[in-house]
Amino acid sequence: MKNIFITTALIIGIAIKVVAQQGPELAAQIMADKKLDTVYKKATELLSKGFNAGDGYPQVWIRDFNTFIETSCKVYDRDSIRANLLTFLRLQQPNGEIVDGYVLKGHVTWNDPNIYTSPNDVSHVGFKNTVETDQETSLIQAIAKYISLTGDSSILHEMIAGKTALQRLELSIAYLLKNRYSNKYHLLTGATTQDWGDVQIEGGAVVDIDENTHWAVDIYDNAMFVTALNDMTNFYKKGIERQKWQQLKAITVNSIRKHLWDAKKHKFIPHLYLDKSPFPASFNENKIYFHGGTAVAIEAEILSKNEILLVNQDMLRNVKLSGAPSIGLTLYPIYPDHIYKNSSASKPYIYQNGGDWTWFGARMIQQLISHGYIKEAYEELQPMLDRTIKDHGFYEWYGVDGTPNGSAAFKGAAGVLAKAIDQLKDWAKHN
Repeated sequence: MKNIFITTALIIGIAIKVVAQQGPELAAQIMADKKLDTVYKKATELLSKGFNAGDGYPQVWIRDFNTFIETSCKVYDRDSIRANLLTFLRLQQPNGEIVDGYVLKGHVTWNDPNIYTSPNDVSHVGFKNTVETDQETSLIQAIAKYISLTGDSSILHEMIAGKTALQRLELSIAYLLKNRYSNKYHLLTGATTQDWGDVQIEGGAVVDIDENTHWAVDIYDNAMFVTALNDMTNFYKKGIERQKWQQLKAITVNSIRKHLWDAKKHKFIPHLYLDKSPFPASFNENKIYFHGGTAVAIEAEILSKNEILLVNQDMLRNVKLSGAPSIGLTLYPIYPDHIYKNSSASKPYIYQNGGDWTWFGARMIQQLISHGYIKEAYEELQPMLDRTIKDHGFYEWYGVDGTPNGSAAFKGAAGVLAKAIDQLKDWAKHN
């Protein structure tokens, strides 16, 4: 028995020694990796050129801006960043909603019947894909990141048409609670889309709510809400307002765990329908795994560290089964071809139906780093680094065969990669 204890102690000692050695070895490998430097340089060069989403998108989109603002604050004029954030609040509608994006008046290059205007900003016009429920939460997060990086909390007290910016952010949440909230589930609602996507599966108006819309609850919208509520809490140092946001955040997290998280399968169900599903009874939608919304849920601290490890293993398995290049894989299994009316979104492994998006894959990398899974993060980042270098750009999305698609200068992809690289380098410097 004594020998067993000695042997066990030796094994434990050796394991501890190996782990200890892995830290500096991995740190040295990260610091010496020239691919990280190459991609970071390319990303900062792109983000130093402004705030539009990419070369195919002249508009400024808040859901994109929110994901690259941290790097922008390091390479771009901060006064301009501040002004761009406030433009979203100046274009806020009387009901409190925040537009998806904006462009200079007269520069609208697409046929959109729903142009948003405001007397508080006569130079710009706004637009909105109403199938989404992430514009308000994206703006709150972007402002919180701006304050964290610049220390400029005065932006919250900027007056816009008689209200402070902070009061306008409060109004944006009031809009969500009035217009996009299920009192039954205590969660936000939106159209039925593929994971975090902006294309409703029923066809019709495609990016806008219409008579074809099937209202549903999903993880992406609500995880974004949780992070935004945490930011609202931090905007207040004390008092009843801070308590209000803390309480709403706790209710939302509990409701997500209760209604959306499948603990046995360690995955989120795709949709919880308020009325009925748009799919035939023969189709089991709950087998589909949403990668993007899950990564955002980890960012919102909805999952435990062990659950994060299980989720990452699931994503790697899905990548292998699908043949996708990276964990940027949107979802798996895919929605079958022609199962719904919107044929442009139904094609297998096209766009949001199983396309591979660095924009979300690198967010999963960020969360692996934040939660201590450094080796996993570094290894899983490699395919994204390799393709960025090989294809000489930050493409919007990739097919399962590795073919790049969409904008070749997609700032969202550049921003999330740059942040992940920053996190890795920072870890390596301290280890």
